[in-house]
Amino acid sequence: MPRLGLLTVLRNILNNVNMRNKFGWADVLVICLLLSILYAAAKLGSGMRVPFSPERHPALSLDPIWLPYYAGRSLLRMFIAFAASLLFTFVYGRIAAYNRIAERVMIPAIDILQSVPVLGFLSATVLAFMALFPGSLLGVECASIFAIFTGQVWNMTFSFYHSLATIPRDLNEAAKMNRLGAWHRFSKLEVSYSMIGLVWNSMMSFGGGWFFLAASESISVLNQDIRLPGIGSYMALAADEGNIKAIVYAIATMIVLIVVVDQLFWRPIIAWSQKFKNEQTEAGEAPTSWVFDILKRAQFVRFLNRYFRTLFHDWVLRPFAKGARTAQSQRRSPVRSVAQWAIGLIAAALVLKYVAEGVLEIVKLSWNEIVHVVVLGLLTALRVFVSTILAVIWTLPVGVVIGTNPRLSRIAQPIVQILASFPANMAFPIIAIVYVKLGISLEIGAIPLMMLGTQWYVLFNVIAGAMAIPSDLKEATVILKLTRFQTWTKLILPAVFPFLVTGCITASGGAWNASIVSEIVSWKNNDLRASGLGSFIAQATTNGNWPEIIWGIIVMCLLVVIVNRLIWRRLYALAEKKYHLE
Repeated sequence: MPRLGLLTVLRNILNNVNMRNKFGWADVLVICLLLSILYAAAKLGSGMRVPFSPERHPALSLDPIWLPYYAGRSLLRMFIAFAASLLFTFVYGRIAAYNRIAERVMIPAIDILQSVPVLGFLSATVLAFMALFPGSLLGVECASIFAIFTGQVWNMTFSFYHSLATIPRDLNEAAKMNRLGAWHRFSKLEVSYSMIGLVWNSMMSFGGGWFFLAASESISVLNQDIRLPGIGSYMALAADEGNIKAIVYAIATMIVLIVVVDQLFWRPIIAWSQKFKNEQTEAGEAPTSWVFDILKRAQFVRFLNRYFRTLFHDWVLRPFAKGARTAQSQRRSPVRSVAQWAIGLIAAALVLKYVAEGVLEIVKLSWNEIVHVVVLGLLTALRVFVSTILAVIWTLPVGVVIGTNPRLSRIAQPIVQILASFPANMAFPIIAIVYVKLGISLEIGAIPLMMLGTQWYVLFNVIAGAMAIPSDLKEATVILKLTRFQTWTKLILPAVFPFLVTGCITASGGAWNASIVSEIVSWKNNDLRASGLGSFIAQATTNGNWPEIIWGIIVMCLLVVIVNRLIWRRLYALAEKKYHLE
């Protein structure tokens, strides 16, 4: 099929649409919106390729007239990172769910990677991307997008992996009986079954991306300040200058941006995802969206759906099927086996190379410094544990109430989305003022700061678990006249438990990551600092002290692995074996 331009697509609409269903105002709105998005993306994307050098940085202004442009640049980075996260989720999560040998390595790797502070390796990624795109701002843009990607992807991957691991037995048997291939099993069963949990975790991941956006747009690394045009760097500049008025402007812009994204993107997806709910009887009320209603009425959307399905079938599925048959015929080829061994050896050699370089850096530290970092890690671990427990205490009942009440969900979901999506570190300067005025030590005050960015992981997973409870099971509790306590113990808690564990794992990892900005807070000349691994790594990153950076990240990884093995992985195994629908 030849590649069709946008004008050709529009002409084909007039030729292919059923004349009984003529175009109306819905089609005009959709076409105008699509063209506006394409134009805005092209216009904003052109700013990513301007010349750049350490001596020539993009100029930033606190004039509020620039806020729409800065917000657009930030939003473009967010959606690029989200698209990459979604692709990574489908590939990585599927391999980990169906390959038991790979699972033993891939899932612990996620546990570690989601907890490694982005700012800890942002120094290396910025320099690497700048070297990849010399003389262009695109290198720093890619580093910022990569930082946002690392803040979004792990929660989504955990959700998709967990859904695949808990697919009911009867659905798996139905897929085998109907002889579904790899692609049809993925599109018809796996994505469909995981859709509700994936949507809500994607919302949370997108909200978590705002947190890393603010940190990655204003980078202080290797004694060099790099600020990209964006809402995060605007906020950082306002905080440095102590401009309260500009901070208020930035917060108001963020709220407007989050509401617009919620109404135009997330609410339609939530309403659409309800058709994938696994239940025997239809729910009394379902989430609605005015944008989704317009999309259903537009003939233009139906045409695009048919067109891209055909294009995908001809350009992706057929070559993929042909490649799969070729790979199957070469499965026993000795050349292929040698190539696999060669790739494995090269990967192992690269890992050993970086490990050796890390060891050489660490030996530069004294024994007292090494022990001191371990003690700081234990202090941060205590804060992470307390913040996760406090988050569960309030998010479990609230999430269940929101998830089981569609009418309340329509009201609460936008509010929760705003609170979860608003980057908590943007509010840190204001909180720092309160701490300074009240004389609150950051040793304890860092725990609420961690919770501001991580409690939403638990809440969104609990809401997703409550919404996924089949309506027929709810009706059964009414017929059996179960008390409220019995309903919670027999239905709600078992149904929500797998989602709760997933939320706790990601919240714990997010708390480790958030420690790097919550254990050190600044306002003008006032620096609040807590004794912990996060503040240690933040200071080492600012100073460009690679031995301290590497050892700090290693200690954090070791503590994360120990906690996950002793607590979270055991609860995860319990959720997979006992608490899922058969």
